[in-house]
Amino acid sequence: MSAEPCGIGLRAPHYAELLERRPALGFVEVHSENFFGEGGPALATLERFRSRYPVSLHGVGLSLGSADPLDAPHLERLAALAQRVDPFVVSEHLCWSSIDGRHANDLLPLPYTSEALEHVATRVQLVQERLGRRILVENVSSYLEFEASTIPEWEFIAEVARRTGCGILLDVNNIWVNAVNHGFDAATYLAAIPAAAIGEIHLAGHEASGDLLIDTHGERVCEQVWELYGQLIARVGARPTLVEWDTNIPALDVLLEEASHADAIARDAR
Repeated sequence: MSAEPCGIGLRAPHYAELLERRPALGFVEVHSENFFGEGGPALATLERFRSRYPVSLHGVGLSLGSADPLDAPHLERLAALAQRVDPFVVSEHLCWSSIDGRHANDLLPLPYTSEALEHVATRVQLVQERLGRRILVENVSSYLEFEASTIPEWEFIAEVARRTGCGILLDVNNIWVNAVNHGFDAATYLAAIPAAAIGEIHLAGHEASGDLLIDTHGERVCEQVWELYGQLIARVGARPTLVEWDTNIPALDVLLEEASHADAIARDAR
């Protein structure tokens, strides 16, 4: 698909207006787990949007980094949804969110070690084999670091892609949040990610809480993240880009303004 225009997350408050107005969007993205049913209104609505826009399936619950076995029923439901919707991209977070069958309802960071790298790479390969397709893995925001970590985050995610052939969903907001929270150079992160692996880009807003930045997806994209996005596009070229907004969901026109700004940056970087 064309890398332009930008896409937006598909959220229920905007369903009716999007279907009526049909704005020019490159794609819409949904959380896969919200459509795991075998039928019903949610899936019927998604299929209506699929007839108008390309769809990206973005998972939040597969827990790629968990020490638990891969959740086979979850993976089967994802496979069935992908077969039905035929998304242009399927993505998951490079994190863990469950242990001993208990789910934290959060995207928790990994220790960046050789052992964790081998573990995650094996699981990414298993997911790709079951889906019969390449997936993208997304870097997550974090508020602590493991003392055991021996590999920089950016090298870790790049190596997962190299070992498995998966792609990377590069969240620029998460890079900025982590750079501030952990004191590294965001430009160093960007430079380490292989251009060929980047299959999608995410942009979102965050909030400050004391000395930390918190990835809330409830604000406009900040200037520092726009600047990083411009640097990235100048290096790798335009890629499918999504504006995420999951809390304090604004009017549709606010999302479309943010998406238009991303399009303008991509055009200027040519």
